[in-house]
Amino acid sequence: MEDSTLKTIGQQLSRRSWAEPWKIKMVEPIHMISREERFQAIQDAGYNTFLLRSDDVYIDLLTDSGTSAMSDRQWAGIMLGDEAYAGSRNFYNLETAIQKFYGYKHIVPTHQGRGAEHLLSQTCIKEGQFVPGNMYFTTTRIHQELAGGIFVDVIIHEAHDPTNLHPFKGNIDLEKLEALIKKEGAEKIAYISLAGTVNMAGGQPVSMENIKNLRELCDRYGIPIYLDATRMVENAYFIQQKEEGYQGKSIAEILYEFCSYTDVAWMSAKKDNLVNIGGWLAVNDYDLFDNLRNLVVVYEGLHTYGGMAGRDMEALARGIVESVQDDHVRTRVGQVQYLGGLLTNWDIPIVQPVGGHAIFLDAKGFYPHIAQDQFPAQTLTAKLYLDSGVRGMERGVVSAGRDPSTGEHRYPALELTRLAIPRRVYTQAHMDVVAEAVKFVYDSRMDTRGLKMIYEPELLRFFQARFEPIEI
Repeated sequence: MEDSTLKTIGQQLSRRSWAEPWKIKMVEPIHMISREERFQAIQDAGYNTFLLRSDDVYIDLLTDSGTSAMSDRQWAGIMLGDEAYAGSRNFYNLETAIQKFYGYKHIVPTHQGRGAEHLLSQTCIKEGQFVPGNMYFTTTRIHQELAGGIFVDVIIHEAHDPTNLHPFKGNIDLEKLEALIKKEGAEKIAYISLAGTVNMAGGQPVSMENIKNLRELCDRYGIPIYLDATRMVENAYFIQQKEEGYQGKSIAEILYEFCSYTDVAWMSAKKDNLVNIGGWLAVNDYDLFDNLRNLVVVYEGLHTYGGMAGRDMEALARGIVESVQDDHVRTRVGQVQYLGGLLTNWDIPIVQPVGGHAIFLDAKGFYPHIAQDQFPAQTLTAKLYLDSGVRGMERGVVSAGRDPSTGEHRYPALELTRLAIPRRVYTQAHMDVVAEAVKFVYDSRMDTRGLKMIYEPELLRFFQARFEPIEI
């Protein structure tokens, strides 16, 4: 065979498509209701997609939490549920999986991630202590504040710019953190609240170099590092792809190393761990573990089930094993990047680089004519649903809530509409439909007016707030 022919074949092979590392065994029918019905549905929901009925949604990208498809092996594990109140064998299978892949010594199961956040906050925060972190997350911050803590954002400044292409926009600004420690004193710092692939920044990862340097800094001052490991598998993928020295390592190896630089991890297992309900806490210090497993009995359930059924713990244990497989993670993030690539090619403003679990539409870029107190991200979310039946969610001023000391809106630099992709649920064709819907809404953006809030709950308002259009 001639060299030119071999070269052509090589070029063709380098462009070959990838495919999901699974085949479909069962399907769930979906359908799109009419535009008139969608208009009525979003009106009835107060222009808040959280208040829509799921039967009225065509493609559901509200969240990647608890919306993944489980494997045949996980479903088989459901049938092996040991529903003993104490000492379920499924707990010990879960404990073994967490110890093997995350590396922590002691495990406390919880019903989901915010149960773990609550236990940690109540156990580890004293009134008036500061909790520095790499950008807030809604439920994490509210638990910290309810425990008397004061959250301080110490993420790098690049994270607040949706167009900045820094590969690790989830990194902690070590100078900013050390300045806080010196100003307030190490004893006033409860712990570092570190999130992998920072949700509110657009799913942006933390580098291995940053966590190593953070560990060194915290050791100097005697401050522990607590890791929100909810999407750490995706974070490990970005380290593998972008950070020098990690291309030859597996996702499992990178995940284990990253966790080794932290003291505690909490998990909403409804994300990376591929189950529809569940969570866990993992710690190395025995005294802290003892406090947590005593408190879990008060709020969640016995320390060997923590609010989960045995069958759920078995599905979770098996989901952890599946979640760290390189083929799975590559496909999971690849689907998000595929959607991001379509939108980028059309010059639609999104957070860059594309993150691990979602596309974040830049609502300020869509609607420069809508003031932030007229909720542009909430407006964009409602418009997208009305056009196509695609459900996303707001991640801007509504999610940021009010400053507890002033009562005024918090105005984050990022005003985003999130399209979170469930794991192993939708096809590339669904992503094409979503991209085309976003483009249609973007092309008609200048005809759009904002919203006003007509009902606001006291806490976590984005879940239940209601809105109506602003009339001219």
